[in-house]
Amino acid sequence: MNTASTTTNVRAAGAGDAAAIAAIYNHFVLHSAISFEEEAVSADNMAQRIDDVQRASLPWLVAERDGALLGYAYATKWRVRHAYRFSVETSVYLAPDAAGHGTGSILYAALLEQLRRAGCHLVIGGIALPNPASIALHEKFGFEKVAHFKEVGFKFGAWRDVGYWQKIL
Repeated sequence: MNTASTTTNVRAAGAGDAAAIAAIYNHFVLHSAISFEEEAVSADNMAQRIDDVQRASLPWLVAERDGALLGYAYATKWRVRHAYRFSVETSVYLAPDAAGHGTGSILYAALLEQLRRAGCHLVIGGIALPNPASIALHEKFGFEKVAHFKEVGFKFGAWRDVGYWQKIL
């Protein structure tokens, strides 16, 4: 039985969450091609990233249960030109042991609701491929695949594809 929705708390991230967020993210940086970063991110750097997102009036959310941070989700501006101001790109990362228990869906639902209330029009999810779990999460929320870039990134000695999914709010 999945009880994630009754035991998981979603709230805005703060600077005090930076170390736990960096630990989750660095797992993917160092052990997967899901992120195209190649070096671990410090807690201070992550705190700055959180602050930058929130200063742009965009949400950065964390999911926690029993005091443990399970994952996070956030949105960034899609592009800098003013005409793109209603479009955002989203990211969601879960601690490896938190995957498959509904936490990603809880985070994404909360993030999309905040973006809708903020007046965002289009949400874009860029996914390093292959990543069936991320594709399933996006499509569960009504995202449609709109682009596929072949061999756009190079990590761990191999060329990597990236797909883009979008959802109009």
